[in-house]
Amino acid sequence: MATLAPVRSSAPTEPDRPSAAPLRQLGPNWYATVMGTAIVANAGAALPGHPSWLRTPCVIVWALSAAMLAALLGARAGHWLRHADRAREQLLDPAVAPFYGCLSMALLAVGAGTLSVGAGVIGTPAAVAVDAALWVAGTATGLLIATAIPYLMVARHQIARGSASPVWLLPVVAPMVSAATGPALVPHLPNGQWRAAMLLGCYAMFGLSLLATLVILPVVFARLTYEGPLPLALTPTLFLVLGPLGQSTTAVGNVADAAPGLGQAWYAHLMGGFAVLYGVPVTGFALLWLALAGAMVVRAARRGMPFAMTWWAFTFPVGTCVTGAASLARHTGTDVFGWLAAGLYVLLVAAWGTAALRTARGLISGALLAAPR
Repeated sequence: MATLAPVRSSAPTEPDRPSAAPLRQLGPNWYATVMGTAIVANAGAALPGHPSWLRTPCVIVWALSAAMLAALLGARAGHWLRHADRAREQLLDPAVAPFYGCLSMALLAVGAGTLSVGAGVIGTPAAVAVDAALWVAGTATGLLIATAIPYLMVARHQIARGSASPVWLLPVVAPMVSAATGPALVPHLPNGQWRAAMLLGCYAMFGLSLLATLVILPVVFARLTYEGPLPLALTPTLFLVLGPLGQSTTAVGNVADAAPGLGQAWYAHLMGGFAVLYGVPVTGFALLWLALAGAMVVRAARRGMPFAMTWWAFTFPVGTCVTGAASLARHTGTDVFGWLAAGLYVLLVAAWGTAALRTARGLISGALLAAPR
């Protein structure tokens, strides 16, 4: 997606006592569960060949993600109303604030799933309306967060030297999700200026997010090389780097798919070539990073890596690599990318099942919403 770094106040692994007000500890990192669930349905629908046996499971998972989104939106609204002081603390906490990017991506992921998976259940007109509403809300929220959180990091947050984290990517990758999901709405827009504005707007958000990622990623890698591995509970966040890589490949591919809607625009036919020339090398780097991050997770697991909400980082970013590989399979016609998409999807489902089971167990026990030490 989404989803992530453990929020000090909302996901302790060994709480001392249950919280008297569990809602008070609910942070924006919980939107990662929605992202990670929705991408299972979205990626399944994008697989080459569209396996018929996956349709019903994808519909069920999409419906689950929509219900989770509705529940979390209500719970977070209650958090701001009843615990405004805690909500402000989270916004001004550099360990928590980047997770506000998950809100935008949760809206966008569920919206995309509504059109790609849910249309057969609620009908195409309703699916288009829901997707359009969630896309507009998610895009507006994402652009605001992509500006506001970096501003707070510079002007208000007290960030220690050497504390850079892949979590910093969350606010700036949200517009990339808009760029990847927006093209599906193009066929439902009027011909001419509306379609051109949508596609070029998606390209602008692709560039916004990509360049911001290129600014942040060297800082994150420098922290790893100079300071050593991340703390055990934070190690899964290394998978977050896959998010902008897979999502950007998906974005240029989806824009190219929608380009024929531009008619005779001279640049429309160039978009397909760019989808391949950009997507193939970026996918190569994504596989390199997947191997590196996987090795670091194995190292952390051997040292007793505990369960935390960071485990949701194994879901949405891997899912974007599935949709990116599926896009390359369409545009290149090569089976190797189709097999890559299928293999990554198996990894995604296994990661989602593990994170969902452990999260449900933590909710039932009260550990994940317990008061901090």
